[in-house]
Amino acid sequence: MKWIEEELHEIKKTSLKRRLRETVPIVDKPGFIARGGRTLLNLSSNDYLGLAQHPGIVEAMRDSLLIEGAGAGASRLVTGNRKPYALLEEAIAEWQRSGKALVFANGYMANIGVISAIVNRYDAVFSDRLNHASIVDGIILSRAEHARYRHNDMEHLRYLLNKHRNKRRKLIVTDSVFSMDGDQAPLHELAKLKQEYNAILMVDEAHSGGIYGLYGEGLSHVLGLKHMVDIHVGTFSKAFGMYGAYVCASDTLVNLLVNKARSFIYSTALPPAVVTGIRKALDYVVRESWRRERLFELSSSFRSSLCEAGFKVGDGDSPIIPLILGENDTALRFSHALEEEGIAAVAIRPPTVPKGTARIRFSLSAALTPIEVRDAVLKISKVGHQLGVLK
Repeated sequence: MKWIEEELHEIKKTSLKRRLRETVPIVDKPGFIARGGRTLLNLSSNDYLGLAQHPGIVEAMRDSLLIEGAGAGASRLVTGNRKPYALLEEAIAEWQRSGKALVFANGYMANIGVISAIVNRYDAVFSDRLNHASIVDGIILSRAEHARYRHNDMEHLRYLLNKHRNKRRKLIVTDSVFSMDGDQAPLHELAKLKQEYNAILMVDEAHSGGIYGLYGEGLSHVLGLKHMVDIHVGTFSKAFGMYGAYVCASDTLVNLLVNKARSFIYSTALPPAVVTGIRKALDYVVRESWRRERLFELSSSFRSSLCEAGFKVGDGDSPIIPLILGENDTALRFSHALEEEGIAAVAIRPPTVPKGTARIRFSLSAALTPIEVRDAVLKISKVGHQLGVLK
């Protein structure tokens, strides 16, 4: 097994080695975590609305445990399809104003399940180069032609659609907000191309669901394009502060997924208490719009302050704010220095992002306060000067 050691050595040599680090949330101090005996401001969480530790959700889950027990015990097509699932899927379909909703174990399983269920080797999938890995893997599993277009480049997409115009089915798939850059997909243009080439449009709202829209329905709703999206995927692991994912589509398409999505068919159902917790979280997402308002205020302030300090920061208005550093080693040293300053902010390196674009991926949460964010900017600037990133 010497080859394993050699491969790990090569990974370490290029500053790409990863390791697991135990992290403990501080329940009575929202927005902070404990790691290595230290209290750190958490600027790497996807808990955008600050719901992950919400006592109302915890209580709902505790009550469900007493009624339903700990685990589902089987897949949903066997005996795992408990009552909380029907209640949640009805609520999600109503929230999304969709024909039907189907809950998956997580976003990864939702994407690979949907894509591999609706296309195969006779078809083509058109995917943005910066789409999430779960979309890429779903395309590979489907055996469809994988036509990757340059990030948000609609002319390149048009060229590829024309090149593969004779394919049986054409699926255009995109993130709505890209997870490592925080920018948005050009959904209006994608909707037009979908119509022009008679394609299917699938949008993954993982990083926009719960955040954009009057009730957090997502970017497609804000742009008035909900009716143009054939398959709408979202997650409960980010703005909802929970775990799991959903797919919203027509009754017919959801029925097809129940029969053909392997990641759905062959997975044990989520524990009923988790499903109950998600439904409670949906209630807060819909009713407590102040969380979205605070999140956007904090994100805007943080992004503009980093730009004014002289950092290279990605465009967008989302709570995902990448500080581009370039080299892997620089990103690692920056992350370590931030931790010394009391900030948890992870270095993101290839293959998660393209080579030469290693970064600190900051992500804001409504659990933070304006004072905490301002203090964080000062510390980030201090580290930037210490490491020579800022002149």
